[in-house]
Amino acid sequence: MIDAHFHIWRLSRGDYGWLTPAAGALFRDFDLDDWRSVSAPCGVTGGIVVQAAPTEAETCFLLQQADQAPDVLGVVGWADLLAADAPQRIHALAANSKLRALRPMLQDIADPDWILQDSLRPAIEAMLASDLAFDALVKPVHLPRIRALAARFPELRIVLDHGAKPSIATGQWQDWADEIALLARSTDVVCKLSGLWTEAGPGTGVATLLPYMQHLMSSFGAGRVLWGSDWPVLRSAVDYCAWHAACIGLLSPHHLPEVTEAVARRVYRV
Repeated sequence: MIDAHFHIWRLSRGDYGWLTPAAGALFRDFDLDDWRSVSAPCGVTGGIVVQAAPTEAETCFLLQQADQAPDVLGVVGWADLLAADAPQRIHALAANSKLRALRPMLQDIADPDWILQDSLRPAIEAMLASDLAFDALVKPVHLPRIRALAARFPELRIVLDHGAKPSIATGQWQDWADEIALLARSTDVVCKLSGLWTEAGPGTGVATLLPYMQHLMSSFGAGRVLWGSDWPVLRSAVDYCAWHAACIGLLSPHHLPEVTEAVARRVYRV
C-alpha cells in the first residue's frame, strides 16, 4: 500500500511561507519517522513525499531525505517553471531518479490562467523529456484550465491533487461536480483521493465526505484514482487511520489494489 501524498518539513529551513504559529499543531518539525509511526499501523509500506515550499532548495532537501529511505518511492518537487534556464534546472533535478513530478503551487497564484501562458512551454517540454508527472495543486476555479493544459500537452501525466479542493465546509457541490466529471471524461488526468477532510473541517462526519469521494470514484474510475493521506496537514481535521479507514471502506476489494498501489506506481513510475 502506497501513500501517494504526504509531507515532511523542518521549520529551521525557513522557506515555508504558509507555515506560521497560526497553523497550530502543524507548526513543528515532521520527519519520516513521524510519518512511519502513523502510516505503518495502517499497512502502508511506501510513499510519495510532496513539496510544501516553492523553492528548489526544499526539493533538494526532500531528495536527500528520499535517497536515504527505501520506503520513500518518489518526490514531487518544485522548480521555477518561468526561469530563463528552467529546462536546465529541471534536467538537473531530474538527474536524481527519485524526482518523479513537479508541482507549482497554483492555488496560491492569483491568476488562474497562469498555467496556460506560452512562456511555460519550455519547462513543460523539459518535464516531458525527463519523464516527470505534473501535480496540479488547484481549486475548482482551475479545473477548466487543467482541462486546457491536458489538451495542449496530451502526453503530460497530470495528477489532480485533493480532488481540486472543493469547499466542503461551505457546501460547494454542483460547479465542482460538473467540472470534475467533464475533466475526467475529456482527459487522461488522474486524481488523488486525498485532502477532502481538511476541506470539510474538524468535527465533520465521514457521511459529509462520502458524496465527494464517491463522485471522484465514479467520474475517474478506480484505474485513475490514487490514495493519499496529505499528512500531516490531515492532522488539522482528523487522524491518519480515520481517513485511511474511510477510504478503505469506500473501495471494493477488487478496486483496492489499484487505488492504493497500482495507479501510483504507474503515474509516478515507481
